[in-house]
Amino acid sequence: MRVYLVGGAVRDRLLGIEATDRDYVVVGATPEEMIARGFKPVGADFPVFLHPETKEQYALARTERKTGIGYRGFTVHAAPDVTLEDDLRRRDLTINAMAQTEDGALIDPFGGAEDLRKGLLRHVSPAFAEDPVRILRVARFAARYAKWGFHVAHSTNTLMRRMVENGEVDALVAERVWTELERALAEPRPSVFFQVLLGCGALARLFPEIAALFGVPQPEQHHPEVDTGIHTLKVLDQAALLSADTRVRFAAVMHDAGKSCTPPQQWPNHIGHEQAGVEIIRRFCRRLRVPNDYRDLAILVAQYHGRCHHAAELTPATLLDMLEAIDAFRRPERVDQFLLACEADARGRCGFEDKAYPQAGRVRRAFAAARAIDGSGVVRAGVTGSAAWEWIRRERLAVIERISQ
Repeated sequence: MRVYLVGGAVRDRLLGIEATDRDYVVVGATPEEMIARGFKPVGADFPVFLHPETKEQYALARTERKTGIGYRGFTVHAAPDVTLEDDLRRRDLTINAMAQTEDGALIDPFGGAEDLRKGLLRHVSPAFAEDPVRILRVARFAARYAKWGFHVAHSTNTLMRRMVENGEVDALVAERVWTELERALAEPRPSVFFQVLLGCGALARLFPEIAALFGVPQPEQHHPEVDTGIHTLKVLDQAALLSADTRVRFAAVMHDAGKSCTPPQQWPNHIGHEQAGVEIIRRFCRRLRVPNDYRDLAILVAQYHGRCHHAAELTPATLLDMLEAIDAFRRPERVDQFLLACEADARGRCGFEDKAYPQAGRVRRAFAAARAIDGSGVVRAGVTGSAAWEWIRRERLAVIERISQ
């Protein structure tokens, strides 16, 4: 029985990154031998075990054979005669197909270390095309390592495009697509995820609501980048700089979804796009089973980001209406989420990346003042029911008016 460290832990060590998870491949063993050594079996589809002390994952070396459509259509073979190279060959990218022996020697049959030096995301073998999830994974790795100049190999992009044309991506289930999207949103440059999908044709199949924004013009005086799709990715990059919250980043992606509905004869203006985006976001979230907190914030940002941009001109009553609309008094954490997404939108334009966003300050001051009205005065006055809510609103409005003078 021989044990090798594999995959991401080897890759990250070579990049000088501390590995948070370590996975191992075991060659020359049977499930019975693993159990006899105290390992706990946990794999449902193939033999995976937890180490009795460290709880790290140890998988028996295996091969896979395509038997159906999609990422579940595989037959797995795990046996003592499966070699380490056999196991590594089934992996997606060369940079993930390396192993280390227990004494630290690198085993790299497919040139992963050289691809790391070149910043190249390259598939290991033609078997890459058998699993459509790999398209999303490649795009996600591109978003993770973009800061180091990594890019998708031309041959891999060609293969991914062929997979899209053959309909492989259409077999992906909603939960898996959302899982990969949520992970991509957490990467340092999440916009690259969408750029890679756009480049291989997968964006229109997986996220048509976002793909529809490319080629839609906006007024150049407000949007020097003009193209709504480009603006959307710039907003996402700004959101990634402002916040690690993937809900804020998702709202940034979806904030202008309604502009895809504007008839071409009305371009480059998009009157009413805020409300038009609401149903698009609802459909997107229903299809991919997006969690409600992501959906709700995205809808609010789509509806009210334009109003927030004009916070300096809003009357106290309109400002209070906006705070109530985003449910700020029951969900105070939503205020910062909403304002960060709006700030990302304002900065996500060519030449505006470093521009201050004083609108957020006015909204925060108004919210802090209005939130201090806690209703204790209503209780003392003995006011109840709808009259109590009207009293609280009047007091909140009065305090916003005072700080606005």
